[in-house]
Amino acid sequence: MLIATGWIALRTVPHLQKTLFIHALASISLGGGFTLLIISQFVLDVKPWFAPDYLIPLAGMIFANSMTAISLSAERLYKELKMKQAYEVAFNDALFASLIPITNSLFAVGLVALPGMMTGQILSGISPLIAARYQMMIMAMIFGA
Repeated sequence: MLIATGWIALRTVPHLQKTLFIHALASISLGGGFTLLIISQFVLDVKPWFAPDYLIPLAGMIFANSMTAISLSAERLYKELKMKQAYEVAFNDALFASLIPITNSLFAVGLVALPGMMTGQILSGISPLIAARYQMMIMAMIFGA
């Protein structure tokens, strides 16, 4: 999962993919891995710690959203540097652009969109209040990663 996300995240950058791959892989592994550890062991208290029915879906959500953020930031940084922007300005613009999708999702959840996990839980008979708590946890997890 990690190797695929690291490689896919850099498809928007035409050059230096092999060089940047290690950085992308480290970013996804550290940020996503730390978030996965906190959620699985301290929030959900998964027993045993490696339970695949919890870790695989959670890891998929975390790593996929991290991949999107890295892809957006790498593409934006590449374009800004190509236009001869100072590195600091290009870095800040790339960081801001990479956070737009998750920020928009945080604002829209429950108002504009009912995410799939929350909808699935409600349709399966879970209380909407419990489903909303899980969705808040997922959104915080994605933002944190």
